[in-house]
Amino acid sequence: MAEVTNSNGAQTLLIDADDTLWENNIYFERAIANFISFLNHHEYSPQQVREVLNQVETESIVTHGYGLHSFAHSLVETFERLAVEPLTPALHETIHGFAHTVADHPVEILPGVPETLQYLSDRHHLIMMTKGAMAEQSGKIERSGLKEYFAAVEIVAEKDTSTYHTVVSKYGLASDCTWMVGNSPKSDINPALAAGLNAVFVPHGNTWILEHEEVTPAQPPCRLLVVEKFVQLQEYF
Repeated sequence: MAEVTNSNGAQTLLIDADDTLWENNIYFERAIANFISFLNHHEYSPQQVREVLNQVETESIVTHGYGLHSFAHSLVETFERLAVEPLTPALHETIHGFAHTVADHPVEILPGVPETLQYLSDRHHLIMMTKGAMAEQSGKIERSGLKEYFAAVEIVAEKDTSTYHTVVSKYGLASDCTWMVGNSPKSDINPALAAGLNAVFVPHGNTWILEHEEVTPAQPPCRLLVVEKFVQLQEYF
C-alpha cells in the first residue's frame, strides 16, 4: 500500500463525485426495484429482468451517454422487450416516473466529506472529475455546497485512459504526484493507473454494477492506495 506524506509537497487530487462525495446509485437501485415490481413479469425472475436491464443500459450508454435521460430510455426499452402488453402513453409516463424519482432527491453528502475536503484543499490541488450529463452533474455540484473546495471541475462524457491523458495535458499535471480518487474500478482506478497516474480506491457498498471490475494492480512507478472511508484520506495526504 502506498503512503503519502506532506513532505512530498503538494499533490493534485482528481476526485470523483457520485458515490465518492455523495450518494447516487442507491436512488437508481430503488427506482429499478420499483420498476421490476411494477413489471411483475410472470416468466422472468427479478434477477433475470435486471440482467436484461443491465444489457439495455450498456447499449444505451453508447447512444445516450449517462444520466437520467439514458436511464429512462433503458427502462422503457426493457419494458418493450419483456412486456406482453403494448406500451401505451400512460405506461410510458409511469415508467419515466420511476426514472425521475431519482432527480427529486436532495444531494446526500457522504460522512466526513466536507471536513476532509477542507483539510485537503488547504494542502493540495483539488479537481473534481465526474462523468455524466452536463446539466445534471452541474446541478448536483451546485447543490452539494462542495464546489468551493475545488480549483476546477471537469464533467466528462466518459472516464477512460484518453480522458485522463487529456485532463493531465489541460492542467499541465505531473503524473507522479497526481492521484485519481474514486469508488469505481472501471472509471476511476484502472484507467487512471493505465494513464500513468496514481489512484486511491474508496469502495462504496452500492457501486453501480456496470462499474464493477477487478482493480488492476499498480505497476511502478504508479501507486495504488486503498482506504475504507473518504475521511481516511487525511491520514495519507
